[in-house]
Amino acid sequence: MLAPAKPENEALRVNTLHSLNILDTPAEERFDRLTRLAKRLFGVPIALVSLVDSDRQWLKSCAGLSASETPRDISFCGHAILNDGIFTIPDALADDRFHDNPLVTGDPYVRFYAGCPLSVPNGSKIGTLCLIDVKPRDMDEEDRKLLRDLAAMAEQEIAAIQMATIDELTALSNRRGFESLAQHALNVCKRMEKPMSLLFFDLNDFKKINDTYGHAEGDRALSTFAGLLQSVFRDSDVVGRLGGDEFVALLTNSNYQEASLAIQRLQHAVDARNAEDARGYDIRFSVGQIEYAAERHTSIASLLADADTAMYANKQAMKAKRLVVH
Repeated sequence: MLAPAKPENEALRVNTLHSLNILDTPAEERFDRLTRLAKRLFGVPIALVSLVDSDRQWLKSCAGLSASETPRDISFCGHAILNDGIFTIPDALADDRFHDNPLVTGDPYVRFYAGCPLSVPNGSKIGTLCLIDVKPRDMDEEDRKLLRDLAAMAEQEIAAIQMATIDELTALSNRRGFESLAQHALNVCKRMEKPMSLLFFDLNDFKKINDTYGHAEGDRALSTFAGLLQSVFRDSDVVGRLGGDEFVALLTNSNYQEASLAIQRLQHAVDARNAEDARGYDIRFSVGQIEYAAERHTSIASLLADADTAMYANKQAMKAKRLVVH
């Protein structure tokens, strides 16, 4: 077995990692979503966000693995951070550096490994987004591009720890965080020619809730709706609060029809919560639904603009309908 060497900037690298205050912190949905997505897209049993400390490999997110850390001298990721590109081991049993590694001869019985280094602005490689399989396999160039895209998303989330990208009230991504994650997701779906839909939500008569019941109750309404969004949409979807009573959800690998079904599920969940809470008001929403079109939507901003317009049209139609009824 060959233990990984240490990078030339090891002292700076470790100090940078420690300065992030991310080691030994609880699991976070922002990273867990990425490893679940990587696991599903590549069809591997294990996907990790691994951070390489001075003497250990610590796992910020581990989909398919129960361990939280391993010694650095037996880690695959310790080797991966020595490279600029993706580090792959098609068959660990056939590789002299790893064939007798305890992670290969014992649980989790690694045979295939692919790790993309995670870098921070000063150039330090603090860890990897990696894939593990219990059987030999390889990666083509398209696979490598996809892993690099997912690793870029992980780097964005690491940067977000130092920036305000999470909405404090709802714990969803705020506008900055959503636009960053959604743009990466858009790039991935575009490259893989997968459908994608954006839903733009606005709570109806939200000002009336604040004026009648107070801002604390308004905050509860926002938090309740945010929780319903998270419960209805998939782990791989990107959900955010743009500000005020505006929310968005980017549904990856979903066409217009599938997104419409998701809206129906959300409406059922909202109706059930309204009946259960009976707070004297009902949470109601308008929604704009847009399916991604490569020729029209060059960025997440253009997709948001179309969805916002569609939401406004839906809100006006609902108002007109209520006037006719009354």
